[in-house]
Amino acid sequence: MNYDDIVIGAGHNGLTAAAYLARAGRRVLVLEQAEHVGGATVGHRTFDGVDARLSRYSYLVSLLPRQILTDLDLDLRLVRRRYASYTPLPGDPARGLLVDSGDEAATRDRFRAITGSDDAYAAWQAFYGRMGVIARGLFPTVLEPLRSRASARDAAGDGELFDALTTRPLGELIESVVEDDTVRGIIATDALIGTFTSMASADLRQNVCFLYHLIGGGTGDWDVPVGGMGALTDSLASAAVSAGAQILTGTEVTSVDPSDGTVTWRGGQARGGMLLAGCAPAVLGTLLTDAGTDPLPAEATAEGAQLKVNMLLTRLPRLHDAEVDPEAAFAGTFHINEGYAQLEQAYAAALAGRLPDLPPCEIYCHTLSDRSILGPELADSPAQTLTLFGVHLPTRLFRQDNKAATAAALRATLRSLDSVLAEPIEDVLARDAAGKPCIEAKSPVDLEESLRLPGGNIFHRSLQWPWAETEAQVGTWGVETPYDNLLLAGAGARRGGGVSGIPGHNAARAILEA
Repeated sequence: MNYDDIVIGAGHNGLTAAAYLARAGRRVLVLEQAEHVGGATVGHRTFDGVDARLSRYSYLVSLLPRQILTDLDLDLRLVRRRYASYTPLPGDPARGLLVDSGDEAATRDRFRAITGSDDAYAAWQAFYGRMGVIARGLFPTVLEPLRSRASARDAAGDGELFDALTTRPLGELIESVVEDDTVRGIIATDALIGTFTSMASADLRQNVCFLYHLIGGGTGDWDVPVGGMGALTDSLASAAVSAGAQILTGTEVTSVDPSDGTVTWRGGQARGGMLLAGCAPAVLGTLLTDAGTDPLPAEATAEGAQLKVNMLLTRLPRLHDAEVDPEAAFAGTFHINEGYAQLEQAYAAALAGRLPDLPPCEIYCHTLSDRSILGPELADSPAQTLTLFGVHLPTRLFRQDNKAATAAALRATLRSLDSVLAEPIEDVLARDAAGKPCIEAKSPVDLEESLRLPGGNIFHRSLQWPWAETEAQVGTWGVETPYDNLLLAGAGARRGGGVSGIPGHNAARAILEA
């Protein structure tokens, strides 16, 4: 069979590319190894006999441009969270910092109570105000051909902050903004999601991660998808199929031959005029028939650095902090032992091959914003979901014995969580049909095995600056490979990472405008 385009992988980026190409009248085939579409962007009934569809791997949406929703007429509703974050003070969980986007005065009062003056809040407001200028300037460029660094700097609108973000370790900038350890830690966490590094690292990987986490939508807001993350990929799959794309699930690709566009899978073969890799670049490398040519424009792999824990609770746990409503604390990002010093200590421990004593982590409750992922009986009860993302838990800690290491990491992470709660989290865990606690943990090795993410890296590899870093890249789409008929259409493309659809959009644009 011959197709105009063959897409390898039906994650959200592959589906985005397929939908754009099919709507342009091209004949499109999408091949997916799993029995379902969505990749890491899925809803899943995780616990036996429990009617709850959890967003199992990816949790929130920030980087998905509204233009993609509009272009593809996607049936997806996003809910803006009022509360940005809540952070119990390290060592003093009876006090905490609630950042309430709907009440500036209350937030200022909280900053004053925690730090002892109005200086930290003023510095916070000034810094994020300047970051907002950069976000509004840079985010629209991610759906355009790559700009030069100088052009991106001009678009950013604040050259001084742009230079600070892109030329020296982020820790230096954070330390110059505010003195309070807790506030510094809140800022720093956005640089560590899925990225194992120090705030002082000279390679600036933390800076790149930080930039991506703050430019989404031009606001940096992280929104809740109604229906869970699977609602996004279900709507993308529907858009692709309704436009004429063919999707084959349960189809494991075994080889890709760019010389003639042939893609082979167990039990079949097809030829495409253009090939799009929604899989990780390192996975693509194992499929190429021409093993002597490097298909990657940059680093092939990087280890993951996270523990993902999904829970169903009978109710929200109580807090030590009597001044904060648990529904406010858990609705935003709840920071746990993520003080600035704590983050660096945890990094040093993991770098030395040790599990941190109290792993830094953050949680949020999807069902406080959207109860549609619960069945009717659960939705009418006090039940809540809880998703946890543990940082500074790199793949190297799990390689030797993943099962034992994951169990140990989960125990340590729950100790960390319990250290800021007024009751053990286990006391409010729901039970499945067999009476087992409704909790699951996924290590980087688990993600590697179940999702084919190299090293369990949720971004497929280290994130890259969202502009050209060489003169030759200027004007390209950041999806090109050494093969003219083979493009990257997944998170491993430049301007990849996160749930965005940007690489899929850009791969389709590269084809349609060629």
